Amino acid sequence: MDADIAISPAIAPDVADGFFETIDREIDRWAVFLDIDGTLIDLAATPDTIHVPPDLPAGLHGLSARLNGALALVTGRALTYADGLFKPYRFPVAGLHGAEMRLGDGTMIAPPIPPEFSALKIDLARNLSKVDGVLVEDKGGAIATHYRLAPHLEEAIGEIMRAYAEQAGEGYVLQLGKMVYEIRPAHSSKGDAVKRFLSEPMFAGRRALAIGDDLTDESMFSTVNALGGYSIRIGSAQVKTLAQARLPSPQAVRDAIALMARTKTG
Repeated sequence: MDADIAISPAIAPDVADGFFETIDREIDRWAVFLDIDGTLIDLAATPDTIHVPPDLPAGLHGLSARLNGALALVTGRALTYADGLFKPYRFPVAGLHGAEMRLGDGTMIAPPIPPEFSALKIDLARNLSKVDGVLVEDKGGAIATHYRLAPHLEEAIGEIMRAYAEQAGEGYVLQLGKMVYEIRPAHSSKGDAVKRFLSEPMFAGRRALAIGDDLTDESMFSTVNALGGYSIRIGSAQVKTLAQARLPSPQAVRDAIALMARTKTG
């Protein structure tokens, strides 16, 4: 099960045959951390057109039960949005790349939104929402600009978002992702969120498994690797990553969840 741990991004091998069957047999030793978009669910042209397979919420619930609750979603989405995707079930969540969290005991952590940042979001949305193919997503404590429908605007959108990030000040940072630029709180990351979860009683003492698909997940991979866990990146075999292994698609992740939850996928 163990793999060479990359200290700099490299091409990751495929997940070994039988890996998830091994976890299934040792389920009480593991804590599982899952990104959402591009990992649990397939990417779509816009954030609002994603499709959640009908059996996925129950599959996550079943796996969480087998892990005695040691399953958390670690996402760039807002926490409330993540809850809506998988209702009626609610899981421990790190939203906005770890800036807001709901811990295993239900404790909520959320930074205040300065009025200056609220004003910045309004101005940004007013200027960019009118651009064809560009979608501005207000996440509350963060704001993202998606250009998947206008890839030719990548450079121009990047310049605009960098200017807004500088205007937001040292408390914020510009985060790059798949066809998106996002201004988010600077003093948080998915890796930090995983560390926080692992300090909680529900997760403590377990080996961490982290699965994600994007640049934003690399801090999570780095943290899990350093703690002796296992990391998997979803997608192209040609993308360099800190993850120890790869899977080809979200469907492969859903199949693994069904196996470990002992449910069936449609």
